[in-house]
Amino acid sequence: MNASSKFAGFALGLAAIFGIALTVGATIGPEPSAPTHDSKAHEAMGTSSEVPAGLMASENGYTLRLDTPQTAAAANVAVRLRILNRDGAPVTNYVRSHDKDLHLIVVRRDMTAFQHVHPVLDQAGTWSVPLDLTRAGDYRVFADFTPEGGENLTLGADLRVAGNYDARALPAPSTTAQVGDYTVTLDGTVTPGQASKVVLSVSRNGKPVTDLQPYLAAYGHLVALRAADLAYLHVHPEGSPGDGVTPAGPGITFYVDAPSAGDYRLFLDFQHEGVVRTAEFTVSVASGATAATPAAGHGH
Repeated sequence: MNASSKFAGFALGLAAIFGIALTVGATIGPEPSAPTHDSKAHEAMGTSSEVPAGLMASENGYTLRLDTPQTAAAANVAVRLRILNRDGAPVTNYVRSHDKDLHLIVVRRDMTAFQHVHPVLDQAGTWSVPLDLTRAGDYRVFADFTPEGGENLTLGADLRVAGNYDARALPAPSTTAQVGDYTVTLDGTVTPGQASKVVLSVSRNGKPVTDLQPYLAAYGHLVALRAADLAYLHVHPEGSPGDGVTPAGPGITFYVDAPSAGDYRLFLDFQHEGVVRTAEFTVSVASGATAATPAAGHGH
């Protein structure tokens, strides 16, 4: 048999084998496809299909970059950061929200040393702000901003502060937080997967405070963080000062979107007699209708 005859016979054999394989495949049926993602089913289980804010340093083409991600413990540490676009250039134009172009939230990983500050932007696109970092440990830095022509984002980055780390546990359950002469009471049930109404009422020496002062275009600002991973929750206040409807206390109403069951830390900033104070709560959110057991922390 010559070479061309051998090749022809080999080709016929391959065709026969391939035909058998096609027949078997058609008989058995196609490869099963991967299971589809059912976001509603996940939400019913207490999880969300969307990644909560603050867990990533980069999102939608923007990146939070700390100039110095590690520093020594001190009372007045200059922190510099930039928001970079997808080309790596610093963003210099922002849309103002609650009287500021960027809100910076800083908290230690054990939910202590909370700070809500507002850095200053230079012409080169670098934000700078002094922070109280007297307590050593790992911190999470959240930048809440809206770039010009874009959507609101909250990006997160880690800041390591060298020194003796005195880790703290979450506080014991309570529905009140004490901040000097002020008592803040939490009322409401947080249910995962939906906007839950929470009212925080302020009193001083047992008397309701009815003359709260606007702070950043609101009577109060609430930051909520998931204890397990410091996911940042967007919390929306109801009403605004001067709208003719929203009272200046004692109650401040918010809507909390908790993506899952678990422990959350709530930080309320409010202003009275020219001083901004922070009340801190822990809320344990359960999967189901009975959802929140508040716990007081220490305000500052």
